[in-house]
Amino acid sequence: MGKKGKERARERREQRRQEISHLRTVPYSPHERWWSKETVAVVTGANQGIGYEIARQLAVHGLHVVLTSRDFDRALGATTNLQAEGLSVQPCQLDITDAGSVMSFASWIQLEHGGIDVLVNNAGVNFNRGADNSVELAETVIKTNYYGTKRMIDTMLPLMRPSSFGARIVNVSSRLGRANGRKNKIGDPTLRDNLMKDETLSEELLDEMLTNFLSQVNDGTWQNGGWPQMYTDYSLSKLALNVYTRLKARRLAERLDSHRVYINCFCPGWVKTQMTNWEGNMSAEEGADTGVWMALLPVENISSGRFYAERREIDF
Repeated sequence: MGKKGKERARERREQRRQEISHLRTVPYSPHERWWSKETVAVVTGANQGIGYEIARQLAVHGLHVVLTSRDFDRALGATTNLQAEGLSVQPCQLDITDAGSVMSFASWIQLEHGGIDVLVNNAGVNFNRGADNSVELAETVIKTNYYGTKRMIDTMLPLMRPSSFGARIVNVSSRLGRANGRKNKIGDPTLRDNLMKDETLSEELLDEMLTNFLSQVNDGTWQNGGWPQMYTDYSLSKLALNVYTRLKARRLAERLDSHRVYINCFCPGWVKTQMTNWEGNMSAEEGADTGVWMALLPVENISSGRFYAERREIDF
C-alpha cells in the first residue's frame, strides 16, 4: 500500500471511530433492551484494560457484572472503583488456566446466581512487544488464550440460563488470528483450507495444529513451519479461538430456541493497554465497544459464529 493508500485507510478508520463514538451515545430503546438488573454477565481478566472497560460499560447499561481476575485483590480494587460509580459489580478470583479454579468459580456462580446470561472471555496473554517475536512462552500463551478460554466455555455452558433472548458468549480475539489474513496467514494451504471448511473443521484438527507448532518450538524449527510471522504464538492462539468459535456456534445451533446460546468473537483493535505497552492507537473504551455491542444485540439482529471489528462483520 502506497502513501496515499495509507492516508485513505487512516481517514476511513478515523471516520469509523467517529461514527462508533456517536453510536455509543445513542440509548437503547425499551424494545431493544432485552436485559434487566437481574441479568448476570461474567467478564474474565477484567481488573484492567479492555476487560475492565467491558465490565464497566455492561454495568452502565444496567447488567449485574461479575468481574474476575487471577488476583482477587486486583478484582476487588477494580470492583470498588466501579461500585463507587453506583454500578452493580461483584469481584471473584478466577484463573482460566487452572481447571480447579474454573470449577470452583462455576460452583460459586451456581450458588450465588443460579446461572449467567452473558460470558465475555477477555482473559489472555501476549509476551511480545513491538518487533519482538519470541516463542519462549508459547506454551503459556496457547494454554491461556485457547485452552483456558475453551475450558471456560465448556464449563459455563451448562450454567447459561435459558430465555427467549438467548444467552451470549463473546470471545475477545484478534485480526492477527485470521487464517486468510493478508500478512499473517497460515502458510500451509491444506491446513488453511481444512480450518475454513465446516466439513473438515474439528477440535482434533486444532489440537494437532497447536501440538505441531509447540513441537517445532521445542526443536527450533518453527520459523520454517509456515506459521504466522507476527507474534506467532499469540496469533496461533487467537486463530484457534476464532476457529473454535465457528465450530462451537455450529454445535450450539442445534439447541432449542429457549436454550439458544449465541457465540461470536471480535477484534478490539490496537488498544492502549499494558498488553501493547501503551502503544496502541485506540483507548480501552473504544476497544471494548464492539464486545459490549455484541453482548447486547437485540435478538432479531444477533447471529452466531461470526467475527467482528468496529461493529462490522469481518472474514475469518
